[in-house]
Parts: sequence; C-alpha cells; structure tokens
Amino acid sequence: MTTAWKRKSGRWSFTALACATLAACGGGSSHVSNDLPGGITELSTTAYPATAAGTGSTAAAQDLLTGGIGKTGLGAAAAPAYADPANPTAAELRRNALYSNYRGILDPTVGGGYGTLYGPNVKPDGTVTQGEGLIPGREYLAVLDDGSGRKQTAIAVQVPDSFDSANPCVVLGPSSGSRGLYGAIGTAGEWGLKKGCAVVLTDAGKGVGLHNLSDDTVNRIDGTRATRTAAGKLAHYAANLTDAARSAYNAAFPNRISIKHAHSQQNPEKDWGNDTLAAARYAMYVINKQFGKADNPVPFNKGNTLVIGGSASNGGAAVLRAAELDGDGLIDGVVASEPVTEMPNSTAYGIQFGGAAVSGYGRTLADYTTYGNIYQPCAALAADAAINETSIYNYIGLTAMTARATARCDGLAAKGLVQGQTTAQRAADALAKLRAYGWTRDNDQMHNAHYALGNGPILSAMYTMAYGRFAADANLCNSSFGAANATGDVVPAASAALAQSFAIANGTANGTPATVIYNDSVGGAKSWALAVSPSTGVADLGLDNALCQHALVSGKDPVTGAALTAESKPSKGQSDAVRAGIAEVLASGNLRGKPAIIVAGRSDALVPVNNNARAYTALNQTIEGAKSNLRYIEVTNAQHFDAFLLFAGFDTRFVPLHPYFNQAMDVMWDHLKSGKALPGSQVVHTTPRGGTPGAATAITAANVPAFAMTAATANQIGFAGTSIKVPE
Repeated sequence: MTTAWKRKSGRWSFTALACATLAACGGGSSHVSNDLPGGITELSTTAYPATAAGTGSTAAAQDLLTGGIGKTGLGAAAAPAYADPANPTAAELRRNALYSNYRGILDPTVGGGYGTLYGPNVKPDGTVTQGEGLIPGREYLAVLDDGSGRKQTAIAVQVPDSFDSANPCVVLGPSSGSRGLYGAIGTAGEWGLKKGCAVVLTDAGKGVGLHNLSDDTVNRIDGTRATRTAAGKLAHYAANLTDAARSAYNAAFPNRISIKHAHSQQNPEKDWGNDTLAAARYAMYVINKQFGKADNPVPFNKGNTLVIGGSASNGGAAVLRAAELDGDGLIDGVVASEPVTEMPNSTAYGIQFGGAAVSGYGRTLADYTTYGNIYQPCAALAADAAINETSIYNYIGLTAMTARATARCDGLAAKGLVQGQTTAQRAADALAKLRAYGWTRDNDQMHNAHYALGNGPILSAMYTMAYGRFAADANLCNSSFGAANATGDVVPAASAALAQSFAIANGTANGTPATVIYNDSVGGAKSWALAVSPSTGVADLGLDNALCQHALVSGKDPVTGAALTAESKPSKGQSDAVRAGIAEVLASGNLRGKPAIIVAGRSDALVPVNNNARAYTALNQTIEGAKSNLRYIEVTNAQHFDAFLLFAGFDTRFVPLHPYFNQAMDVMWDHLKSGKALPGSQVVHTTPRGGTPGAATAITAANVPAFAMTAATANQIGFAGTSIKVPE
C-alpha cells in the first residue's frame, strides 16, 4: 500500500494514496460509501456556467459569486430588475440576494476600495483586472432540520469549476447578522471561490423567514412565496400557531409578521456552531459526490482536505463556536471578523487599554444591547457623540428624531436613570453610562447611526424573543413586527416587498418589510420610532418597552432595582426563560489549539471590542495559555458596517475592515498550507480618507496598511497575567 503524509493545521496526518484501490481509504473495505449526513435533505443541484456578465435573470446566465451580473452589476446603485416584480422567479431572487447581501456587508463604491482593494475583479494575489470576475460552477442546495420542521437551516455548497481535486479545500461561510443563505457571499464566499475552494454558505438557522400572519404566506427555501399549506415541507419558516390561534391573533393585532430568528422557538444561536459543522460535513459529502469514482467513492476526508471557517459578526461567532465544538478535527483554522462572542463571565480575566484597567467588559449581546437601547438615543445628543454634517442627520433620519431623543433624556431623568438639569448634561451622563458598560470613546460618533437606524430596538426585541423561545403571538414586552407607514401606524405589508423579501430583507425587523411595533403605544400601536410610552405620555422612542426588554435580561426592574416577580411586568417567569436561553449560547473560549485570527474594529459600536473581541481573546488565554493559537488584530478607525461608509461623514472618518478579513484569510491559508508563522496580536493604525463628506478622498493602501507579521513593540497586544494588554 502506498502512503503519504500531508501537513494540516501545523501537524502531519496520514492519508492513503492507494484510495484508487482501497475504497475511500477504508482499509480495503468494500462497504465504504458516501452517505448524506443525518438531518440533511438535498433540494437541488444547479450548474451556473457564467458565460458572460449580464442580467442573470435565469440560472443559465448566472455564476456562483455575482448571480451573473459581475463586478459592474454588483457595483451598480440599482438592483437588477425583475420581469414581474410581483412574482419574481427563484433565479431572479437568487441573483438579487447575491447583489443585496454583497452590498449589505461591503462598501460597493470605487472610492471606498471596491474594484481595487477587493471585489470580483481582484485576483487572490491582489492583482486588479478589468474583468467581471464571474465564477462558474455548481451549487448544491440543502436544508438541515431536527425533525420538527421548524429548524430548517438552509445550506448551499458552491463548487467552482476551478476546484482542484489534488489540493482540495473547503471554506465555511455562515451568514452574518440574521441574514439569509447568501449572507457571507462577500466575505467567505468571494475569498474561497477565488481560491478554487468549495464554499459552504449557511444561514445557521436564521435567514429570511417571514410569515405574514394575515394571509398565511411564507418564504420557501428558494425564496419564493406561497401559502403555508402550498409551501409544505419547503417552507423556510412558519409560525407555530394553529389556524385558530392565528385568526385570534390577527383579530386583535392585524397585519403582523412573524420573523424566523425571533419566533422559531428554536433559540437558533445555540446551534450556530453545530450548524456550521453540519454544513461542513455536507460539503465533504458534496465534493465526494461530485468527484468520487466507483472504485473510490470517498476521495476526500478531514485528513486530506483543508477546511477554513471565515465570516463576520454572527458568522464570526459561528465559526469560533464551531471550532470550540469540533472534537473530530474537521476544521483546520478560523478567521472571525468582528465576532459576537457571548462571554460566560467577566471575572476570570481582565482588559487593560493604554496601560489602564478597563472596568466594563465581557457582557453578553442581550445584556449590552438592551442596556444600550435604553441610553443610546439620549447619549447620541452628547457633544462628544455629535457628527456635525447636516447631510448625515438628514440621511439617516436623525434631524426628525431629535425631539424624541430629547424626550428620552427627559424620561430617563424623571425615572432617576440619568443625572443633569439640561439635555446636554443628561446626554453626557447617558454617554458616560455606555462607556462604563463596555463602549469606548472610539464608539462615541457611531451611537447616532445605530439608534437612528433602529439597531437597539430591533435586536432588543428579536433576541429576547429568541432566547426565551416565545411564540409569534406572545407580544413580549408588548412588542411585535409589522409594516408601518410614515406616521408609524401598522399597515399591510406591500405585496411586492413580501414577494422580493428573500432578496431585499436581512432577516431582522429593519423595515424591509417589517419593523418593530410597540403594541402599547398610547393611542394605538406604533412603530418604535414614533411610539408614545404609557408611563411618560410622550413620543420618546418607546422608553417603557426598552426598560422591559432589559429587565428580561437582568431579572430586575431597571428603575427600582427590585427583582422581578410572578406578578411584575415583565414577569420573573419570562425573564427566567430569556436568561436560560442566554445560558445556552455562551462561548467556552477553548479553541482546542486551532489556529484562529480575530479581526475587529476599535470603533465598532454594535459589537464593542471590550465585550467581545478583547474579552474573548483574554478568556482564551486563561484557558489555553501557551497552547493557544489565537491571534487578535484590532484596527483603528474601523467600525461594524463597512456599508455605513456610504453615509456622508462616515466615509471621511472611518476605514473598511474587510481588507483585514481578506489578509487574515490569506495568512491563515499560508499557515495551513505552507507552515508559515501566524502574525503576532497587534493594533493596526489606519488613516481615514478625509476630504469632503459624501465625496471622501479615494482610498489607497496607505489608508489601510497591512498588519505586520512581527508588529512594532508599541503596537503589540500582549498579556499581563490574566489580563489582555491593548496599546493605544
């Protein structure tokens, strides 16, 4: 028998070159077969020839990366048109989903680096071409379920024609945020496909699952809409309500929409790691299916196939969690950009910044998000949080919301939650509270955008519902989801918006087409931005609802500090359910010695580094110590959403984080393939573009210098005992 040894994850592992005669390296057994992993149902296999960039209106005209529209189409301001906007085809929805998810994560402007620093036309070695960057290949669509019919995790394995059987590789791309199947196409998808790797995309149990309760229509797995009955087992999500319960709820709360991430009653976050591993196993099945032969049905296995996990935000959390859970050694390395790391504690480690100990850190997403939702609207009025360009305020709606943010400050003061006699004093105190809870001064000028765009209300409503496994008719903290008009009144969702939701929605209640509705607003249900709180009687962005949501997480009344009871609102039982769900999603911090790189922006106000990247790196060090292969890259002037760089004033102040994700993936590849060293943990100092807001100076490599393999002493991130030390 002929044998060979292959370097993988810094170690040598045995593979058999005699697989042509010994079935799948199975020791000569004739019973080795390529079996579909348990719980997975294959739905389709589609070839995308990518013959030329165009409209991509049919599968035959599409490719794996751009949906057939190429670099030019992804960079266009308008999405490709539908032949019939009210009845888009599955192929059209796929094309437009690739378009919107790519642009939803990355800055698609030439001045911001698209087409020069990254993009379909930029080769893996950084060479900029004039091509469209179409990538032909096959896409396998499948769904993972636990037998309930409600988990329905969507998975797509993309196998480019450039896949090299002699050097097999797989890249795992769980979606960021609550996004659907193609949520990581611009990160893991683009990087992996260019490398010739099979790319595994999954929504990890989230995705665009919108059940319109009034007409009982749902999204199928392929994105098309149908009634729940017609969709059957192909429904991506349907609320767990009987027809009688749905009718009763419709009568009391008409025109509501149930959202999968919030209402599936699965607490999908607890499975992000396992879903990513399941998707990886399915990918191994797919490449064996495509390239296996009768005498060698399983040519690829964990010993001879390079597997890298790489994604951003919730997707970054998913690849880290997968690495923590991977006891079989399937994953070789991970890259996590701005990951949401759910910290199990803040006592086993510490954080130092600029030589001083940090006091607030290591909180869970539910904790800091619901807390921030209370104070952020008021804090955004503080002098230190202001961005002076009028265009920004008009663009994201801050100008019209100032009176309501002022009312939020007044309501907080009346309840004794902020101090000060003037709005300026109250706003400064609110901002100080956020800084003490894990945010930093580098986050100050991002609070206005996050509150104006509803990130606090959206996440506070959705995640508490998800953690507590509340049904669609629970109205937790008097909150629900639905379409709203300009005055905040609930209205029927536009049929075209529902029909196109697979392509335009991001799995949250961001207004496309559903927003957060506060049912108990004085005078009748209103969208969060226009709600009038019962306790204050004024439009203050729903202060009462925000207080209720944080109480669910803390177990205490935020105003009095008293523990919740069976009779309180919210009740102790509701809080216990939410807190039990949070306990299910906590990270362990043990990466089993796997090589890993975390990349995070210091200015990230959505996923603050003190509560996430810094904290996780410190926790990992206390657990793995000298055996740890985790590296942490912190980038100044980078925040959570590269797509925010489209906003005038943000383009001049902040730099994209995506180039550092790509560099980290390149470095991880070199480490796993060639044994090259990983970089040291470090701070990378960038230079904002400057120029005129809305027309910032075009970015160059000098604005986003590469991280060093050996950082200068002043930039090195290290440890002092159990505390991470981050230089300024």
